[in-house]
Amino acid sequence: MSVIQSPGVGGEASLLGTTPPPRADAALRWSRFVPATAAEGPGLRAAVWVQGCAVRCPGCFNPHLWAARGARLDDPAELAARWIADAHAAGAEGVTLLGGEPFDQAGALAVVAEAFCAAGLGVMTFSGYTLDRLRTWSADRDDVARLLAATDLLCDGPYLADLPDTRRPWIGSRNQSIRALTPRYAADVERIVRGEGRDSLEVRITADGAVAVNGWATDAALAALLDDLGVRGDRAASVGKGTTR
Repeated sequence: MSVIQSPGVGGEASLLGTTPPPRADAALRWSRFVPATAAEGPGLRAAVWVQGCAVRCPGCFNPHLWAARGARLDDPAELAARWIADAHAAGAEGVTLLGGEPFDQAGALAVVAEAFCAAGLGVMTFSGYTLDRLRTWSADRDDVARLLAATDLLCDGPYLADLPDTRRPWIGSRNQSIRALTPRYAADVERIVRGEGRDSLEVRITADGAVAVNGWATDAALAALLDDLGVRGDRAASVGKGTTR
């Protein structure tokens, strides 16, 4: 049972995310880590983008993270120790797992999520699979069960471009749900239920001029924001792919 939720509406006919996630290797395939962001969940938190996604929603914000190819491959326990130290140093109160599809690497990410929990930090997880399906699969999948058990806040369901959601934070379409699975973020979800949530976007520019964007925005908003900065890095090899988480 969820403590409190902002349930999704619509999208029942979609076949996206209806096949059980693949069983992954013990090592974690990942693309990016930031020790502190205010755009990927409640408060200031670390964020991990994993590499690889079997759901592949049309219009995804991160299509460059669909394929497993090109990922960094590391031991999840070693990564967790390093990321927790970085998160503490940055003043983060939790971590957000996104991608890519976290539950496609449930076993490796369970190691990471459990380590963050043991360190007193909260865990938020995004998934293109619905909670109902994840719970059904968890009966026979210890990796899925472990990652669910270590998740305090879940945003679940595939992104459906024909059901855009501009009212709630973090998610992109109305069929997606935001669920507090433990009391830790119940007050944050309650504010969303009351209509008080607001989305945000972060743009980071490094010393060498590289631009990284995280959070949520429509393709049109991103184009207007980044219009004079050249081709987006994730589109350099294949201009014209869709966007949206």
